[in-house]
Amino acid sequence: MKSVLLTTLILCLISCDKQTHSEKTTESNDLETIIREFENDLRSDLIKDSLDGSISAAIVSKDKVIWSKAFGYANREKKIPADTATIYRAGSISKSFTAFLMMQLIDDGILKLNDPVELYLPEIRNLLGYSDTTKITFLQLASHTAGLCREPQLENADSGSINFWEQKILASIPTTYFINKPGTKYGYSNIGFGILGLALSRAADKPFMQMVQEKIFIPLKMNQSFYVIPDDSNERLAVGMEGGPSGTIDLESPNAQHLGRGYKVPNGGIYSTPNDLAKFMINNLGYSHDVSQESLELMQTDQCPEPNKYGIGFMVFNNDQVSIVGHNGKVSGYTAQFAFEKKSKYGVILMRNYAWGATDLDKVSFILLSKLTQLKK
Repeated sequence: MKSVLLTTLILCLISCDKQTHSEKTTESNDLETIIREFENDLRSDLIKDSLDGSISAAIVSKDKVIWSKAFGYANREKKIPADTATIYRAGSISKSFTAFLMMQLIDDGILKLNDPVELYLPEIRNLLGYSDTTKITFLQLASHTAGLCREPQLENADSGSINFWEQKILASIPTTYFINKPGTKYGYSNIGFGILGLALSRAADKPFMQMVQEKIFIPLKMNQSFYVIPDDSNERLAVGMEGGPSGTIDLESPNAQHLGRGYKVPNGGIYSTPNDLAKFMINNLGYSHDVSQESLELMQTDQCPEPNKYGIGFMVFNNDQVSIVGHNGKVSGYTAQFAFEKKSKYGVILMRNYAWGATDLDKVSFILLSKLTQLKK
């Protein structure tokens, strides 16, 4: 999913929210009221959607989860209610984990941010138009400034067993082309992050998914986060529904993708819960030592020629009021949002098992963070 935090959009959302709330007879300026209104809005939106789907959410303050709840049904056919242990697909939030792993490997001295990727993945030279003037660095892949197209031209690149995702990457490279010269412009690229994940695996000489498990999931006790759902956790997986209100609901497409999405592992393969993602968020807020503070700051700092685009694995937005960092995600039947405000250290995670509805996950997250940031400490 395209993860650009547009300046005009954010300013509009925050401005409209301030205007709406200034017209109320009572001002919502305390934490309890803000969270209660957020919760009520989620409940109300689910009713409006009339899909019997679910939304699960968590709010972080500094190093703690201060609120988490789930609403609706994880499985509408069997009428199984969602709860805070229900598992969803995280979509492109997975890119933030891939970038975090990269920074860990840099801290470990295994590679450097500005190393040419071809040092570890010589197959990248098979990119269409690749030459000595288009060498790509790890930083460029992780900040979407490598100049690559969004998707490869390989037929069925995004389908097939997860066991063969690396082969799909290698087969995709000769069908991937440049849209810009590396380092000159921002251009969101799913295949770029797929290539990044494989290059990290080559550099460390260890399987990519194993590294994420050993260096992120296990240390952070993210026990409900996976690339492949274990058999004993299948019952807790929310049933994905492609489509939304006023449209035909498709259960088959999301179900089929649980077997694999072709090359889309480093850029969109993670399953998780809001409470588990909150542990990763708290880590990125600086309350851990799994990566250096210098690396965290680099990840959360705009790396693009255009302002307010993308850091390293995170979208970024800064103005005088807020400094928002995060990522959203969308795969067939699932949508998600992961965002935190750097200065106030508030954050929010939302996960849903249908494609679209009354709740605009980006909008409600940004508005919530703007309210929380304005609270008096």
